[in-house]
Amino acid sequence: MSSVYSVGQVNNYIKNMFSQDFMLSRIQIRGEVSNCKYHTSGHLYFSLKDASGAISCVMFAGQRKGLAFRMKDGDKVITSGSVSVYERDGRYQLYVREITLEGEGILYERFLALKQELEEMGMFSAEYKQPIPKYIKRLGVVTAPTGAAIQDIRNITYRRNPYIEIILYPALVQGDAAKASIVRGIEALDDLGVDVMIVGRGGGSIEDLWAFNEEDVARAIFNCKTPVISAVGHETDVTIADYVADLRAPTPSAAAELAVFDFKVLEEQIQGYGKRLDYVMNNRLMIQKQRLEHYRTKLGYLSPENLINDKRMYLIKQEERLQLLMEQTIMKKRHSLGLYIERMKGLSPLNKLNQGFSYVEREDHKAVTKVDQVEEGELLCIHVSDGRIWSRTEKKEEGVKEWQRK
Repeated sequence: MSSVYSVGQVNNYIKNMFSQDFMLSRIQIRGEVSNCKYHTSGHLYFSLKDASGAISCVMFAGQRKGLAFRMKDGDKVITSGSVSVYERDGRYQLYVREITLEGEGILYERFLALKQELEEMGMFSAEYKQPIPKYIKRLGVVTAPTGAAIQDIRNITYRRNPYIEIILYPALVQGDAAKASIVRGIEALDDLGVDVMIVGRGGGSIEDLWAFNEEDVARAIFNCKTPVISAVGHETDVTIADYVADLRAPTPSAAAELAVFDFKVLEEQIQGYGKRLDYVMNNRLMIQKQRLEHYRTKLGYLSPENLINDKRMYLIKQEERLQLLMEQTIMKKRHSLGLYIERMKGLSPLNKLNQGFSYVEREDHKAVTKVDQVEEGELLCIHVSDGRIWSRTEKKEEGVKEWQRK
């Protein structure tokens, strides 16, 4: 009788067979992604299919660190891993260790890896971006000499400002030699000293634009002393050069508009500024004229001549007042003098003499008022109303008054 095995034993046996197969332990499978699910645990579940079949796949969270893009249904990928059996369900599946995009997807994966590396190095940081000058005289362009990009740049530039000098470095923008050619063009125009540099080309596939995803081109743009505007492809195309450049333009035409100021707009602005300046100046002149007239009127009141005239009038008034006060004072003094004269008349010796009295003095002109002041035989001078009389004292008598004798 044949042996009977359990389901677990059979699944385990099959798993061992898969494990012992060298090809299944290290296998790469190409296919289209379907039923892609990112589990909350971090594991990635999906299926690979082609026209003839499908295989279940799982990528554990620990392996996802090497996945440079977010996978989705419809992606064409190449997976690396091992095929084994999940014993519980008795189902074999691919345990994925690496996933790369096929064809353009491989280039895109390289693009993402380089982008992440350069970003971590700080080459995309805003503090390294140089400002684009508003007004330029010389525009440098690194692109193909016969492509549509240079024609668009020329047309836009000369339409906006016909006085701009365009210096073209005819670079290869596609193929194996394009990377070195673009780098040489950037360095040459940088040494030449242009004001702004446009680096780019027209649109194309990712393979056509790949030269602008090279690290050497990115470093040349980063090290360039001249502000660089990237203009690679169409609006939806994005390259490493766009991230490193000081400014990204969606198209070469847009790059020319960003780099070259519109001369007509500038002329209109200047004319507008001129009109505004004329208005402001006329307004200022009117205000200053009014202020000058105000100062002239004020000066008329405060001028030295008017001040002198005012002082002269003041002095005249003061002189008249002083004259009046002097006359009044003189009149008062004269009146007082008259009173004093009348009072003095009563005390005047001459007046007394006129009334019959006389005045006697000695030779030394001292008045004689007492008897003992005179000696007998002394010469005396007697003053009367009409002259003087000289006489000698013959006799003197004390204590006798003339009216007493009478």
